[in-house]
Amino acid sequence: MRPQSILVPVLLVALGMVFTQTGASFAKMLFPLVGANGATALRLTLAAIALVAVFRPWRHKLDRKQWRAVLLYGAVMGAMNLFFYAALEHIPLGIAVALEFTGPLAVALFGARKPLDFVWIALAVGGFAMLLPWTGFGGDISPLGIALALCAGACWAGYIIFGQKAGTGGGPHIAALGVATAALIALPFGIASAGPLLFDPAILPLGLAVALLSSAIPYALDMVALPHIPARLFGILMSGQPALAALSGLVILGERLTPGQVAGMAAIIIASIGATATIARPVQEPQP
Repeated sequence: MRPQSILVPVLLVALGMVFTQTGASFAKMLFPLVGANGATALRLTLAAIALVAVFRPWRHKLDRKQWRAVLLYGAVMGAMNLFFYAALEHIPLGIAVALEFTGPLAVALFGARKPLDFVWIALAVGGFAMLLPWTGFGGDISPLGIALALCAGACWAGYIIFGQKAGTGGGPHIAALGVATAALIALPFGIASAGPLLFDPAILPLGLAVALLSSAIPYALDMVALPHIPARLFGILMSGQPALAALSGLVILGERLTPGQVAGMAAIIIASIGATATIARPVQEPQP
């Protein structure tokens, strides 16, 4: 894959990351009103409405194999969001995203081949270890929050894998169908948690901002980028998420992290930059 051909999908992924973490900070503001499940349902439902209205997926025909991939993609997306927002009730945004990174990291480990790849993965693992409380660097964070974030990470791995399968030969309309599926999964949890408050017009503007920033825009960007970027590269690129999350949490929510946590995130982002520079190299294309 030539550098020119991979530059655009890499930029799309990076832009989606910025939107995601900004939206996550706004979403945390919804917790006192509708709870984590309510915020998740509101985010996904409004995002689904926006994506379906814009991309009109009913105009595209999917075969049985594509529908299966889309439904799996939407299912892991819904579970990922429910677990992640539940984790945010117990731990800071930056820590939650760093722990959630275990999913993309697993994808990266599975695809690693060159010795230099393992250098970046080892650096990412070292940074991840510094975020855990029992290493002496991670501070005092909730074990329940850790478990929920790790569950979100497992779903994140599925999001990468099934997102590639669903997006191959597709487009943004696939993202619309995936988010709609995720919304159908999250909505019962949101209604059970928030009840009528979920439909309060007063919270709709904030909910819509969260939906666009956290779901509609980044999922559409990912769906465009995923078919054109190696899963291994995408997985390690995602290691930039903790740093962006920590910055967003600091600026928007006032969440402060310990020096050890900041060092761990710095190691992860360096691994991401190194992996991008070495994995996305030009290679000899096969002759037809």
